[in-house]
Amino acid sequence: MLQFIVAGLVLGGIYAISASGLVVTYQSAGILNFSFGAIAYTVARFYYFLNSQHSWPIVYAALLSILGLGPILGLVLYFGLFRFMRLSSTLIKVLATIGISVALPSIDTVVFGNQEILTAPGLAPQPVRVFHVIGVPVTLDQVIVYGCVVAILLAGFLILRYTDVGLQIRALVDSPAMTSLSGTNPGRMSAAVWAVSTTLAGLSGVLVAPIIGLDAGSITLVMVAAFAAVIAAKLRSLPVAAAVGLGMGIVSALFQYWLPPASIYTADLLSAIPFLVIGISLAYFIARSGSIDELQGVGGALDRAITPQGGGDPSPSAGKTGFGTLSWKPSAFAFAGLLALPLFLHSFWLGLMGQGVAYAVIFLSFSLVTGEGGMIWLCQATFAGAGGMAAGLLTADHGIPILLSVFIGGLIAVPFGLIIGWLTIRMGDLYVALVTLTFGLLVENVVFNRAIFFNNGTGTPVFLPKFASGDRALVYLAIAVFAVIAILIVNLRRSTTGMGMTAVRFSAIGSKTLGISVVRMKILMAGLAAFVAGIGGGLLAITLGDALTSNYTTLGGEVWLVVLVTNGIRSNAAAIVAGLSQTLLGGVALVYLPKVFGNFVAIAFGLGAIAIVKFPDGVLTFQARRVRSMMAQIRESSPLLYSRLRGGGAVGLVAVVALIISVRNLWWLWLAIAVFLVNVALGYVTLKNRERPTPSLVAGEEAPRPGVLEPIDVR
Repeated sequence: MLQFIVAGLVLGGIYAISASGLVVTYQSAGILNFSFGAIAYTVARFYYFLNSQHSWPIVYAALLSILGLGPILGLVLYFGLFRFMRLSSTLIKVLATIGISVALPSIDTVVFGNQEILTAPGLAPQPVRVFHVIGVPVTLDQVIVYGCVVAILLAGFLILRYTDVGLQIRALVDSPAMTSLSGTNPGRMSAAVWAVSTTLAGLSGVLVAPIIGLDAGSITLVMVAAFAAVIAAKLRSLPVAAAVGLGMGIVSALFQYWLPPASIYTADLLSAIPFLVIGISLAYFIARSGSIDELQGVGGALDRAITPQGGGDPSPSAGKTGFGTLSWKPSAFAFAGLLALPLFLHSFWLGLMGQGVAYAVIFLSFSLVTGEGGMIWLCQATFAGAGGMAAGLLTADHGIPILLSVFIGGLIAVPFGLIIGWLTIRMGDLYVALVTLTFGLLVENVVFNRAIFFNNGTGTPVFLPKFASGDRALVYLAIAVFAVIAILIVNLRRSTTGMGMTAVRFSAIGSKTLGISVVRMKILMAGLAAFVAGIGGGLLAITLGDALTSNYTTLGGEVWLVVLVTNGIRSNAAAIVAGLSQTLLGGVALVYLPKVFGNFVAIAFGLGAIAIVKFPDGVLTFQARRVRSMMAQIRESSPLLYSRLRGGGAVGLVAVVALIISVRNLWWLWLAIAVFLVNVALGYVTLKNRERPTPSLVAGEEAPRPGVLEPIDVR
């Protein structure tokens, strides 16, 4: 048993270091860093690059990677992004850090290559020295982990308790506003803490790589497990976070000792430990105070006054228009273009388009639960997987028609969505994000890995409906499903329920004063979002031809969210653009560009999610509103110019469609450009003529100004 405990202390020590880094970041900046795992992998990959690929000594490689790249990453992220986010909503903070977690591993692949690394070096020289303590073998790598944990905890305790810097950090935790008024620079303190946090992330990555391998996904999963210790510490207590992290490692080791190693339930229980810690902690906190919120007991009246309220822009333009972002005429034209596009695509691109529309249906569930409901759910891929697996099994094992199976799969996801919605209704936004993320990982590791779903990695074959056996017909089926759900969402936004949900998203307290049931609204939106995700997951299984568990991973669901956020979280048009861009851009990179360019797609989407700090409603939604505003100004100032711009634009779009039909018809494109420029030139001349003052008939007499009534001589 002692040998298992010694091994468990290693994993627990890594949990403790990771949890410490997460806690100190949240204490100083109010941001829970969901990109902690990606930063840990980046530093570990750089250490491997120096030590293994270029034969640097361990000391120099560790100093340059952990104490060099680690803090530099923290400072770059803070001054480039996080210092602008202190007063942002929790949703924006979470999505921005998720964007970093998507972009960083792809940047690492571009810089270091994508070779598979089976073994990674630790901080101990090779061959690793082994000691025997009370008859138990202890490696030097394990001793280094123990030493790092003790040093970090001791240094943290001494600095926070007995130094001026620690006093300033504790004051920053208690009341950032009052700390700023006292003469302390919160920005400087936050920058320093970010540098320390990313250094701890890099140290965690280097320490865990020899144990689980140098893989971005595996390291991220270990860092996510450390979130359980952060929740148990209520996001703020460094000693509690470290103690719970160590305890999780020891408990995991004891379970491995007590339970039979060949049993599948052993692996399931080990995967469930972080979720059990979260469940026990939250149940205890809610039983004591009735609710749990990251803002409870923090700051004073001034801090509460400057804390952002609401879940987004309550502007009347959001959700009132036909296609989610555009008015009904452009929406109809865009939808007609979407219907025409499959007529000109070959089978490869038709397959990608069908998959893109299926993703767009899943993205609509994000629009419902996060965009409309204001709930930060990171487990939508789980509900999509439930729909996809159910659709495949119902059709293959019970002979139920595939479309009916997809509908049943959506219904199967509804109860789980309602349960998650009800359980998280008394939690703050950040706790909801952490709980749903952990829930998704739990289902992925415990349920989706069952033989009935996994099927030795081949999944469950899904057959096409008879009336949509061709690629083009399948694409039209997917478009029809998307259109039906999009219309229902538009009607929901316009309904009384939708307006009530908008009020709840902006201010739950204000909604209660109006008699709106916040619980009922959020649970309703949770059930609808789970249903739409299940439908989208079943549709994705149809377009792919099988229901594979690897297509519905929780971390992959974070990438979906990032792709949607880049375009717009509350827009149906953004959902279809995001779905098509995810598949078609990947196809373009695969067919026409070198392989490395496939990573730039993920980098672009990651950076787009980071841009939510400046464009909270997404880049596509922002540009659509900007174009509408500009066209409205032109229509008011010069109706003729407005009509000519619309006419030239319509001709240009017709020419683009003609260009799609045949690339040889380039003269259509030049003709459209010429007509467009002529229309703009005529409109410009007309506008200038209108602005030119009218000459007076009498010399020296000022011409009457347009729109100004002249006095009348009544003598």
